[in-house]
Amino acid sequence: MGYMRERMGTIVAAFIGFALFAFIASEVISKGGSFFRDDNNELAVVNGEKVPYDVFNKRLEQSTAQFKQSGQNISPQITSYLQETTWNSFLSELLLKKEIEKTGIVVGDDESTSMVSGNNPDQQIARQFSDPQTGQFDRNKLEQFKAYLNSGKADPTQKQAWADFLMQLFEAKKQAKYMALVTSGLYVNSLEAKDDYEAKNKLVNFKYATLEYSSIPDAKVTLTDDDYNTYYNAHKGEFKNPQDVRSFEYVSFNAAPSKEDSVAIKTQADKLAESFKASTNDSLFVQINSETKAPLAFQKKGGLEPKLDTVMFNAAKGFVYGPYVSNGSYKIAKLTDVKTTFDSVKTRHILFNPATEGGVEKAIARADSVKKLIQGGKSFAELAAIFSVDKGSGSKGGDIPSFDVNGMMGAGGQITPEYANAAYKANKGDLIVVTSQFGVHLIQVEDQKGSVKVIKVAVVDKPIQASSKTQTIAYSAAQKFLGALTKDNFDAEAKKEGLKKRAAEDFAGTAASLPGLDNAREVVRWAYKAEKGDITDKVFTVGDQYIITQLSAIKPKGVLSLDAVKKQIEPAVRNDVKAKQLGEKFQAALNGSSSIDQVAQKAGTKAVPVQNIVFANPVIPGASLEYKVIGSVFGSQPNKLSKPVNGQQGVYVYVVDGFTNPPALTNTVREKQQIAQTLLQRSQGQILEALKDNANVKDNRAKLL
Repeated sequence: MGYMRERMGTIVAAFIGFALFAFIASEVISKGGSFFRDDNNELAVVNGEKVPYDVFNKRLEQSTAQFKQSGQNISPQITSYLQETTWNSFLSELLLKKEIEKTGIVVGDDESTSMVSGNNPDQQIARQFSDPQTGQFDRNKLEQFKAYLNSGKADPTQKQAWADFLMQLFEAKKQAKYMALVTSGLYVNSLEAKDDYEAKNKLVNFKYATLEYSSIPDAKVTLTDDDYNTYYNAHKGEFKNPQDVRSFEYVSFNAAPSKEDSVAIKTQADKLAESFKASTNDSLFVQINSETKAPLAFQKKGGLEPKLDTVMFNAAKGFVYGPYVSNGSYKIAKLTDVKTTFDSVKTRHILFNPATEGGVEKAIARADSVKKLIQGGKSFAELAAIFSVDKGSGSKGGDIPSFDVNGMMGAGGQITPEYANAAYKANKGDLIVVTSQFGVHLIQVEDQKGSVKVIKVAVVDKPIQASSKTQTIAYSAAQKFLGALTKDNFDAEAKKEGLKKRAAEDFAGTAASLPGLDNAREVVRWAYKAEKGDITDKVFTVGDQYIITQLSAIKPKGVLSLDAVKKQIEPAVRNDVKAKQLGEKFQAALNGSSSIDQVAQKAGTKAVPVQNIVFANPVIPGASLEYKVIGSVFGSQPNKLSKPVNGQQGVYVYVVDGFTNPPALTNTVREKQQIAQTLLQRSQGQILEALKDNANVKDNRAKLL
């Protein structure tokens, strides 16, 4: 016991230490290490408020789904675009919400009631419940819909969707109030109106001589640190970086298919062509042998790729064409069917969402019940406005533009194959129920016009891919190169191996592809975890290339240092040094000269006359935009030789012949209104940009997206 008493302090301390360690370890295990690192679900922190990744991702999924409905493919570039636009929208809403709360802007009960049920409801409400014939708001439709929601028959998800819609409506109203509050401070006075009028209408004629920067070879100009510092300090405001960007240098090892790979695949395609000719089940043959397992569909003239279009429309059923090369594949095509059908079909539809109806079967049952109502005399257009989840067509009575056998609409867009096939098989006036990727459609065929020849062509494709041998050779070379690298010998090793070094510069953390590097998301993520000078510890696969990278630059958000922009500003700094030399040459020519022609002759150039230049369009004909020169011209006295002026293309000396003043401004009010309208159009975007500039944003998107 004495031993225990003497060492009790040590034992207790050890026990507490162990318990603390166990607590930390449990946090690491249960929360994936977030005790030590940033929360893996934390997409960003905006002015101290966390933005959960899953909340943002839900919005991104909605944006992506809407984009898919347009029929376009989601490429890496489109994914990057959707991520950026969704983020900007999300951030704008978050910042506006904070400002709205600070200013105390609300939508009161009376105002919200008026927006939904008043004499002049919100435009979105009016559009949702408008008469398809007149386009005017139909209050009866709104009241019927509200009664349906309150009847107990409405699905809870429908009620929630309506509540969410109203919430978005009221939030948009608050945002409009905030914008109106800020923009109400915009004011244009009479002096501004007069200046703007003269800038657009006052004319000047002048004569100038120029010595271009290109007249001095770059090799004859030596740049000093003082030259760089002088330029940088004079233009510091131009180097504000809106976001953290990175750059890396890389070498690539080509793993594209070799000639031998192409010959081997051509041999496979030749054998398939013989089997395709003998096939009696072409659809099954495509599914078994083709890389792209597209369903067979009838096509109009012009619907096939050019190589096939002419050949197949003049061929007999059963004709096989190929193998031929198209889009990186060997292809074999077989004409499987020929027929004459309608040139176009006109329909309207009511779309039901299986998710809100309780499943596909219940959605079909709902469509069948609405179908019976229409067969019993109810208006298709009115029921479309009430029941269709496709609000765009529902507000127009369910109207869908005419489409051809391929589902292509004349005004652009495309109908799903299930919808198009069903409409083409039905008779005029038929009511049919069809399921597609968008839900369950109740379709009415309104009209079938014209007659056109269509053909069905089965295509088998075999991509021209690199063999494992080709890939192994390229990958082994990349691994060997990587194994020889250190932070300091990247350039030397690339030169030694005869590899051309390339660069990916100034990309953001959300970039999905880079110039020359498609699907480069993995490389971008690496760049945002690496430090300057780091070399990747693995070989990246990007398309048909294996690449090795070294991070060459990190440009943080904010004003960039001189070192960060030195390469970028070098041409401008060189022009500044040249301008000093050319200015001295002009200054010497000005001494003792009384005309611009004399100055030009002494300087070894010529004088050029220009007429009718306005301040608002500072272009010297045959030259370029010259803001500084034209600004100086409009601030000069006639018939007086100017001092040398440094422009964009060179150094200028000029003399003003005279100004032509416009008639006196008689309608100041209209001029002020035009300027104010321009300011108002730009103001909303500028307000949001100002809020973003002033926001404290910790952005983790580069690591999570």
